[in-house]
Amino acid sequence: MGANVAHAATSAPLRMRVKAPALKRGDLVVLFNPSGFADDTLIQRATVNLEKLGFRVMHAAHLRASRGNTAGTIGQRLTDLHTLFAHREVRALWAARGGSGTAQILPYIDYGLVARNPKVVIGYSDLTSLLVALYAKSGLVSFHGPVASSGFTPFTVSQLEAILVEGRTSHTMSTADEHIQRAINEPHFIQRVLKSGSAEGTLLGGNLSVLSAMVGTPYLPDTRNALLFLEEISEAPYRIDRMLTQLEHSGMLSNARGAMLGVFVKCEPAAGEESLVLAQALSDHFAQRPIPSAYGLSFGHIASQWVLPIGVRARFDADARTLTLLESAVA
Repeated sequence: MGANVAHAATSAPLRMRVKAPALKRGDLVVLFNPSGFADDTLIQRATVNLEKLGFRVMHAAHLRASRGNTAGTIGQRLTDLHTLFAHREVRALWAARGGSGTAQILPYIDYGLVARNPKVVIGYSDLTSLLVALYAKSGLVSFHGPVASSGFTPFTVSQLEAILVEGRTSHTMSTADEHIQRAINEPHFIQRVLKSGSAEGTLLGGNLSVLSAMVGTPYLPDTRNALLFLEEISEAPYRIDRMLTQLEHSGMLSNARGAMLGVFVKCEPAAGEESLVLAQALSDHFAQRPIPSAYGLSFGHIASQWVLPIGVRARFDADARTLTLLESAVA
């Protein structure tokens, strides 16, 4: 794996939570890629997106590296991460894309370095493992939100500005108008209350398949009193059932205060296949559980997204399908 990972620091258990400073126009934001390989077209789109938000954009040294489907070797991706956290001017690390392979670097991260130099880290999908591990091992509040190459709709930009720039202490997120319209013709956008009610807790979650694969590892934080949020793409209902069963057996679901399900994209069975549909698979796990839960919230592999700060206290109202942050997510 290379000499630059051989002497990686051991990770310490979470002792205290840390928040990155709020972002402002002109801050230095770095495109990095701990996951799948990114080509020049994707990198250019990501760069333009961040520049339109008013940031100065720098590319990580190994942003264009590749090794099979991943963005370079473990050593290259780890070097970028450590270099950027140590860089005094860098204010945010923004993932260029998702993909696969992020979890490979988790055992070698210097989590003490992260805790001493808190910065905004943002992405979703495969980045779930990094976001959750940074919170579990360093206490850093990280952000489940659009990767830099995403389509930055006005809805998404408004969420980014409210949470990362303005640092609002009481910010309520509700359904994107676009999703209400799309639900007319696209069933996977239809919202459903699985269990009525409201709850307060600490935001924790991300991509379902990544989270289920992390069960039993030392990189998941304590899920007691969590508001669990989950999203998925291109997984059949039987696989979603299997992954939720894994979370159930591990205690993640029984420990949670509430369950927020985003828009699950391409997760229906193939035509003619003997299978539960997605709604049935989700209902089996949440409808009888004594915690508020709802499906179709505005996050996941979609253009208009909420920004969900992992480690921040919030209130979830399943009936209204709203989430309200109870504190600022940035310092």
